[in-house]
Amino acid sequence: MDISGSVALVTGANRGIGRHFVTQLLERGAKKVYAAARRPELVDLPGVEVLRLDITDPASVSAAAEAAQDVTLLVNNAGIATFTNLVDGDPARIRQEMDTHFYGTLGMVRAFAPILGGNGGGAILNMLSALSWFSHDGANAYSAAKAAAWSLTNGVRLELRAQGTLVTGVHLGAADTDMMAGYEGPTLDPADVAGAALDGVEAGRWEVVVDEWSRTVKASLAADPGLFYAL
Repeated sequence: MDISGSVALVTGANRGIGRHFVTQLLERGAKKVYAAARRPELVDLPGVEVLRLDITDPASVSAAAEAAQDVTLLVNNAGIATFTNLVDGDPARIRQEMDTHFYGTLGMVRAFAPILGGNGGGAILNMLSALSWFSHDGANAYSAAKAAAWSLTNGVRLELRAQGTLVTGVHLGAADTDMMAGYEGPTLDPADVAGAALDGVEAGRWEVVVDEWSRTVKASLAADPGLFYAL
């Protein structure tokens, strides 16, 4: 996938990693970047085409796909963190996590897959998480939703291979974004995350594991899970 000359659409483009995706896509020579957000008035980046988009609203997704028929790179970056557990957490907040990370991402893939195919194949980049691979008490709804999104990514990759669409999943630990405000551990620079993800797309990689913590988590899957949670 050659980003230079591509037409990209980035969800959740108004802040955090999404904002860095937009700026780096332009720096790498993208011909056009659609910067999509639920509140488009918050997108203040020059040189972009702003779209109103709520990925949990099928009508909004359809409208975005209709407006962006030239897309060759879809960056599914939009996400939420409700910090909700599964057993005693608010079911509406658990459902919100799934509606965003699983059904919202799937809706975007389904809407844009024919567009990408018609434009030569292109690529889809799904922002996932190290929490795709482990659970954390206090955020188990997020873990479950990201695990579902990881499986979704692996599945649609196989389904879209025949039309030449690359599907790349990106896993990372905590990044220094508004979503992680108050987190006291080490955080990644969101610019570095966006750069690693785009490098992976250009290299044709199926998966990008950004940091050493995420690589450690993934490696633990081959062992007894009790060993990991004893750390």
